[in-house]
Amino acid sequence: MDPDLLSAREACRLLGISAATLYAYVSRGLIESRPGPDHRSRGYRRADVERLAQNRRAGRGAARGAAQSLDRGLPVLETQISLIQADAPYYRGLSAIAAVRAGSTLEDVARRLWDCASQDPFAAPPPADWPAGVAGLVATPGLPPLERAMAAIPLLGLALRHSFSQAAAVRREIAALLLRQNAALLLGSRPAAAPLHAQIATALRPDEAGFAGIVRAALVLSAEHELNVSAFAARVIASTGAHLHATACGGLAALCGPRHGGATARAHALIAAGSDELAARWRRGDDLPGFGHALYPQGDPRAAELLALLQRERAGTPGWQRLAALIARAEEVSGLRPSLDLSLAAICHLYDLPAEIALVLFASARLAGWLAHALEQQEQGRLIRPRARYAGESG
Repeated sequence: MDPDLLSAREACRLLGISAATLYAYVSRGLIESRPGPDHRSRGYRRADVERLAQNRRAGRGAARGAAQSLDRGLPVLETQISLIQADAPYYRGLSAIAAVRAGSTLEDVARRLWDCASQDPFAAPPPADWPAGVAGLVATPGLPPLERAMAAIPLLGLALRHSFSQAAAVRREIAALLLRQNAALLLGSRPAAAPLHAQIATALRPDEAGFAGIVRAALVLSAEHELNVSAFAARVIASTGAHLHATACGGLAALCGPRHGGATARAHALIAAGSDELAARWRRGDDLPGFGHALYPQGDPRAAELLALLQRERAGTPGWQRLAALIARAEEVSGLRPSLDLSLAAICHLYDLPAEIALVLFASARLAGWLAHALEQQEQGRLIRPRARYAGESG
């Protein structure tokens, strides 16, 4: 290997970190990664690793730990909502993959995440019509789904008489209504009482056998993932005492960035480009959107589950054959496996849907998790106010 590069094992040993943390440093641009001599391994720039190692030695202590805690490092708060394990994310002790296999819906998962016990916040049907201002936004042509939802949700909050209620049962009912309304806004339709996966499947591919089951699985697997960027943003907003509609808007705003929910569009483009472009990207040292996840170095179990379901439904089709070839090629050249972003983008390719639908699925589902964090934070009644470590001029 080039003497200016280190293997992953050497880099982890010098830094005293795990492989997952090394991949996180690469994704943040702190360490440059280049293809190895056989194009299957990766080398890590020695100067970057040594610089980080020196900084870690010089800056050990509470301040340094606080700085690292905001990027997949030290935990910053306690939660009873979810736990990320190698085999699956767990929703209050229940594996998300087990929930999919048991036939759970997004509503079932939401009731669990929101700790509803015997209460069913989805019992009352939502209003069938939008307020006048929201109806105008829904009818506006050319408005992208996330922008439509972000524009309309504050208006819905203004119209809700109990939006600032402190009663837990009332807050859960508001959360259930908001989950339904958000999905309808993303689809450009009207709220309904049917399970969200059925509503989405009917709106997108009403005559496609098996598609509703794929959507149900995608929603359940996407519902919650601990303190990801959008969940943390929503939780910080909730800590100020803002109502749930404000937290939903904050989550949507964070989600739309290309390093978070917007990664589905980049993965969609990579699938369209094909295996040859994937290999060329890797040889250039570019990233592979939709492949690899810092928290799942052995592969994202959510993607594996969803792709297995897609294979069952679409095996033998040209689209599946191209997708399978792309996934195999990615592992061959990089050792990386698909992430949830890739599997959501794959749904669009296999069912001839626009790329934006992957983000619609993600945003429809992840609101359940944001609302769980908002409810938990409101229950705790504390403001989230981290400190910054000043690194500018001293005077």
